[in-house]
This record gives sequence, C-alpha cells and structure tokens, in this order.
Amino acid sequence: MNGQQSKTAGSTYQPDHLYKGRRASLPLNIVVIGCGLGGLAAAYCLAQAGHNITILEAASAIGEVGAGVQASPNVSRLLTRWGLGPRLEELGVKIQALSFKRWDNDEVVGWTPLGDVIDKEYGSPFYLLHRADFHRMLYEVAEPYCNIRVNSRVVSVDPSKPSVTLASGEVVSADLIIGADGVKSVTREYIVGGPDKPKPTGDAAYRTLIPVEKLLEDEELRPLVEKMESNIWMGPGGHIVGYTIRAKKEFNLVMMHPDEDEGGIESWTAEGNVDKMKETYKGWSTTIQKLMALVPSTLDWKLIARDPLSSWIHKDGKLALLGDSCHPMLPYRAQGSAMAIEDAAILGNIFSHCSHRSQILPLLHAYQSLRYDRATATQNSSKLNRHIFHQPDGPEQEKRDRDMRAAMEDALRVARGEKSTRVLTGNANQWADKTKSDIQFGYDADEEAEKWWLQNGTKLVNLIPSIELKQRVVHAANHDH
Repeated sequence: MNGQQSKTAGSTYQPDHLYKGRRASLPLNIVVIGCGLGGLAAAYCLAQAGHNITILEAASAIGEVGAGVQASPNVSRLLTRWGLGPRLEELGVKIQALSFKRWDNDEVVGWTPLGDVIDKEYGSPFYLLHRADFHRMLYEVAEPYCNIRVNSRVVSVDPSKPSVTLASGEVVSADLIIGADGVKSVTREYIVGGPDKPKPTGDAAYRTLIPVEKLLEDEELRPLVEKMESNIWMGPGGHIVGYTIRAKKEFNLVMMHPDEDEGGIESWTAEGNVDKMKETYKGWSTTIQKLMALVPSTLDWKLIARDPLSSWIHKDGKLALLGDSCHPMLPYRAQGSAMAIEDAAILGNIFSHCSHRSQILPLLHAYQSLRYDRATATQNSSKLNRHIFHQPDGPEQEKRDRDMRAAMEDALRVARGEKSTRVLTGNANQWADKTKSDIQFGYDADEEAEKWWLQNGTKLVNLIPSIELKQRVVHAANHDH
C-alpha cells in the first residue's frame, strides 16, 4: 500500500456522512505522526471534519504486524458509521462467548455470552480480527482523504511553531500536530518534558497463528473453532487466549508468561523460542499441549507498563497525543486499539466545529477532558485482569473460580429464558459485570462529543468576536508605533 497523492479538505474525495455533514469553517493543516491504527483513524476523522491532513510514517512501506485484535461494540459502531460494516463482516469473526478455563484440565469456570446477546444489548457486534486486516481497512478508508508520506521519520518537534524535522532534514510545518506514534512515541517526550519511563510488568507474551484446518483434524481441538468463542485458560503466573480470526481461517494464540529476559527490548516482532515456549506450559492441559504441538514459530512480546500522563497536550497548545502514545494499554482487557479509535472519533467530531485559531487549544482540552478518565480507567481495568487471571492455585484462585461460576450460572439461567437472580457488580469475570460492560461497550464517542458541544460550544463561539477585537487593537497599536 502507498498513498502519496495529496488530497485537500475541499477535494472531490470529501464524503459527507459524518458529523451531520458539518465541516470546520476554518480548515487547518494538521500533521499526524504515525500511520498505525490510531494515526489512520485520526487522519480519517479529521479529514471528515474538513481539515487538510498529512500522515508522516517512519517505515518505508505501509503495513501492520501483530495477530488478533478485538473490535468490541464501542469500536464496531464507529467503524460501521465510517462505512466499514461490510469489511467487518467479511474479515472478522463475530465472537459468540467468552469461556474461562482452568489451566490444568480445561474445566470451564466462567462463561459470558456475546454474539446476538451483545449485539441486541449495545446495537453493534463484537468482532475478532487480524490486526493487519484491521489496519488495511482503516488505510483503505483514510487514504483517499489525506497525504500519506512514508520514509518520513520524525527526529524532533518544535511544539511552538509547530513543526517537525525529519531524518532527511526536511522541516514540515502545520497548524496542529497529533502524535499517534505508539508506545515508543517521539512526541510524548515533548509533552512530559523528559524521557519515557517504562515499567516492566514482569510478563511477556508469545504470539502465534495456527491454520484452522490443523485444529479441525483433531476431535478435541475442533470445538475451539466451531464454537467461535474466545477461550481464556487461567493459570499460575500466566494465561493463554485463543480464538479464530480471518473468517475462521486462522487460530490466534496469545500466551502470557513470566518474562525472564530482563534485558529484552519492547518489540512486537522479536522472535521467540518455540522449545522454551513449550517448556513454559508443560503441565498445562492436554488441549494446550496439542495446541503447542501445532506452533511452528512464535514471537515474544515484552509487556511494558506506563503510568497515566498528567496531560496529553503541550502547553503551547499545538501538539497533542493520541492512542498508545498517551495511554498505552496492557493486553489483558483487549481495549488498546478501541481506545485509540475512540480518541480519533472524538478529535474529529470536536474539530468539525473549528472556526477560529483561538479555538484550537480549547478544543484540544475538550478532547482530553472527554477521553482522559475513560482511557485511564481502561488502563487500570487491564491491570486488574492480570491479577485475576494469574492467581496461583490456592484460596484466592478458588474464590475467583466460585465468583466466576456464579456469574456463569446466572448467564445460563438468562439464556434459558429465566430471570437473572444475581448482582454481578465487581465479579471476577469483568465481562459479566453489566455496569462495567455498559460503560465499556455502550459508549458512543460521537454522541459524547455532540453532548459536549451542546453544553459548551456557545461559549467558544462567543469568545471569537472579543478575541478578534483584541487582535485588531494590538495590531493598530503596533501600527501606530
């Protein structure tokens, strides 16, 4: 994929279905640093809002690595709105349930229905996707509306102008810079005023894909494909997640384990040792042993945590962060890409109202105020799952399993047409906690942005005449001198 043609906000490419057809009356020149999921989504939404977008990508070609990624209803409703519903149906797997299992014998201790249940509850499906397919979908929808430049590694940022300097020496200027450059963000340092401070979690994750036909050849493994569930095996010090992706053509396997490589680098593409992987899960169930036997190679991803930032916006008001650059998520809740997509939707919607340069900073603060608490809560929710899933066998693990079983029994009652008899707030199975699910999956980023504007937009609009008057007075005074 490539995309070098420049497309401006006034071009014939511009669609009109988002933000009720509203376009910013002041189109800005916006540079987005990074062409990952968050960068592409931000570029698309800001172009939809009427702005001129350039994406700067360090890599020589556009693409994405990785394996499975989840598009829960809070994301799929946005993607559908962007016209990607048919692509989700084509490339995704509509997950039917979450199944929590014991590490040593496959006993199901927790189960939460999704499928039609979640579709009906939240008005949008829950899909499992390959990250590369997800990235390609976003590229296809964003590329016609922006200028995507590869081989454009940003080496420094001047947040006050604002401008960025590339490795080639070229300086690219803009009205606004959005740092969507991931966990190893160059732009984050300019916001926090110092180098990154990553914290090793003590975990790493083996990741691999297995052709589905290999599972279908084994009677014990076949249900892992046919049931279309996300399977989570919980064990001492680690857990394994397995589910089908790519229209049930591949089985995605992610295996969390204690990180023994203290000097290892944080990388999506670091090669893992298959023999070491198999040794790690020796003693786990026969199902896991059979899956391990089908793994030809693996990647080993060192999991690094970062504390929430105090702000996502530079003090000069012309540089802001998005996605993993400001709120990197550990994978235990599978909401990292969701948070980046939501960020992008809020940013685009809010900036569709831009009519004066004086609004840039207030609109950025609106973006942060709408997103900060939610993203931070999701970060914390992810950390909680690590604690829940990795319990060693003993009293705490037994309490967790009892809690999950109670939620499962209640879900099965409801599935039979009976009434729920339990309050599941705070359940060890966070997906069974309806309060949490309502917050996570019922969220509509566009609705939240529209609500904010209805409550606050008039103040911003009314500020413009006084600002313009003040500027004219200053200009006149300077002219007189």
